[in-house]
Amino acid sequence: MSYPLVTTDWLETNLNLEQLILVDASMSKVVGKKAIEYEMPLYIPNSRRLDLERSLCDPNSSQTHAFPTEEQFTAVAQRLGINSESIVVFYDNQGIYSAPRAWWIFQVMGFKNVFVLDGGLPQWLLENRRVVPNTSNIETEVGNINGIFNPQLICDSNFIFEQMNNKQLAVLDARSRDRFLGIAPEPRDGVRSGHIPNSISLPYSEVLDGHCFKIDEQLAAIFSARLDSKTSTLVFTCGSGITACIILLSAVIAGYRDLILYDGSWSDWGSNIALPVGN
Repeated sequence: MSYPLVTTDWLETNLNLEQLILVDASMSKVVGKKAIEYEMPLYIPNSRRLDLERSLCDPNSSQTHAFPTEEQFTAVAQRLGINSESIVVFYDNQGIYSAPRAWWIFQVMGFKNVFVLDGGLPQWLLENRRVVPNTSNIETEVGNINGIFNPQLICDSNFIFEQMNNKQLAVLDARSRDRFLGIAPEPRDGVRSGHIPNSISLPYSEVLDGHCFKIDEQLAAIFSARLDSKTSTLVFTCGSGITACIILLSAVIAGYRDLILYDGSWSDWGSNIALPVGN
């Protein structure tokens, strides 16, 4: 994977680049932090809008925020005007929240020329850069992108259950420490409190500095302090597979490469009484 972030300076300089597809992937519901609220919608100029919660979640799955199918991904990405040679940049209105999820979906579907705007809309506004009240009204031609799903980049509960005692694999949980310990209630009905046995707590707030990611060296230190030197594969989980992508992206920044998303995350594991809960 190439370096996954672009800066606000880079984006402002390249806003009118022909190959650039800039996409707002904000979500309406924010969990795990106090949401940044806006009096009116604001967008970076030339933005296109992606409804991540509806357009890129499989509606036929019982799983919360289930990964889209190849066909679903291809249809949505083509409607956004994305071609094989496009440069896609995602951002969201919380700084770093849902944009990493969109980035990982594109990675899993085989499109690598995709990036996240470090700091998102809040950092853009903090630097007094220009915003607009609507997304781009430019008529978008249908793109030619085709998704090719890589199943090795996501996993389910069966995989984690089988690998729980594998010392070369670590499961990192992006939820708050209190939810991990089971002393804070889960936001979804029917989901037990606690965590996957042998998993490691890494609240996503710990990899952020204000609206942006911490620098590479700081992130590398965060991971090395939690991981055994023999660990080669990292699996990421959270409540429903959204904020897990924040710490997954931070692992890429820190230099890790063998990375997997547990897409069902705790909403899947915690609702299955046949699966154990860690102490």
